[in-house]
Amino acid sequence: MKFRELVNQLGGEAIASSLEKTNGVVPDITGVAPVDEALAGTLSYIEGPKFASYLGTTNASALILPMDETLQTQASERGIEWVAGKEPRLLFAKAITLFYQPFQPIREIHSTAVIHSTAEIGKNVYLGPHVVVDAGVKIGDNVCIYSNVVIYPDVEIGDNSVLHANCSIHERSQIGNGCVIHSGAVIGGEGFGFVPTQDGWYKMEQSGRVVLEDGVEVGGNSTIDRPAVGETRIGKNTKLDNLVQVGHGCQIGKNCALAAQVGLAGGVKLGDNVILAGQVGIANQAKIGDGAIATAQAGVHNDVAAGEIVSSSPAVPYKIYLKASAIYKRLPEIYQYVKQIKRMLNISSY
Repeated sequence: MKFRELVNQLGGEAIASSLEKTNGVVPDITGVAPVDEALAGTLSYIEGPKFASYLGTTNASALILPMDETLQTQASERGIEWVAGKEPRLLFAKAITLFYQPFQPIREIHSTAVIHSTAEIGKNVYLGPHVVVDAGVKIGDNVCIYSNVVIYPDVEIGDNSVLHANCSIHERSQIGNGCVIHSGAVIGGEGFGFVPTQDGWYKMEQSGRVVLEDGVEVGGNSTIDRPAVGETRIGKNTKLDNLVQVGHGCQIGKNCALAAQVGLAGGVKLGDNVILAGQVGIANQAKIGDGAIATAQAGVHNDVAAGEIVSSSPAVPYKIYLKASAIYKRLPEIYQYVKQIKRMLNISSY
C-alpha cells in the first residue's frame, strides 16, 4: 500500500502529513511494527515527546506522530514520511486493521458439537469441535464459538459475539451483541455465598444471573459470578483484562477498564468510565463514582467520589499518596534526626 493511500484511508483524524511537503516518490508500506523493531517498508508511531529518541534510531519508512512540529521536522530531516493527529495511538490502532484481520473460521457447525434440541441457533454461526449447547440456549447471528466452550441452559448470546476456546457460560447468563469472551473465562458461575452457622457454612443458592451488555470484552481466565438473587451486570463497552474477578451482585458501568488481577468483592458498584489499574482490590459494597481512577495495587475500602484518583492501601487521594511517599523515602533520615533531638533533650524512651 502506498503511503498516500494509507493516509487517505485513515480519514479525517489524520490532520496533517508529510505529503503536503513531499514532491517525490512516497514509499510502499507493507506492514506495521513497534518503533524500535521497525524495518524499511513498515509503519510505526510515536505517541509524544517522551519517545522522541526513537526518531533518531528507527528504521520505519513512515510514522504516525502527534501534533508536534518539532517531532514532525525531525522525521522529515531523516527522510521518514509521517502523518499526524491528535491521538496517534488511535490512528495506529486503525492503521493496524489495514494490514491485519483476525482469523475468521468457515461458518459451520462441527460434527462433534453437542446441541440440545431446544436450542436456537442463528444464521452464519460457527460452532467448533466439542462445543456443548444446552437446553433453551439462544445464539444470535454471526456468532463464533470455538472449541470446548460449554454453554449452560437458558443462556442468550447476542449477534456478532465471539467465545474463545474453553470458556464456560453458566445458566441464565445474557451476553449482548459484539461481546468477546477469551479463553478460560467463566461467566455466571456461582457467587461466593455462604451463611455462617454453629455447624459450619450453609450454602446460599445463587439463583441470579450475569448480564453483559453490548461490546463487553472479558479477558482470559477472568470470572464474573452470579448473585443469590438479582443480577451481576457489566455495562456497555466495558473491558476486563485477564485474571479479573467480579464478585456476585456487582454493577459495573459503561466504558470502564479493569486491568489484570483486579478483584471486586460482592455488591461493588462502579460508575461509567472508571479505570482500575492492575491488582486493585475493591471491598464489599463500595461505590466508585463516574470517571474515578484507582492506581495499581490500590486497596479501596470506602466509596470513591466521581473523578477522584486514589492510590495505596488503604486507598487515599493520589496527591496525599505522593506527599506520603516522599516522606516515607526520608524515614531513615528523619529517624536519625529524631534520635539526635532525643539525645540533646536527654530523652531515653523510644
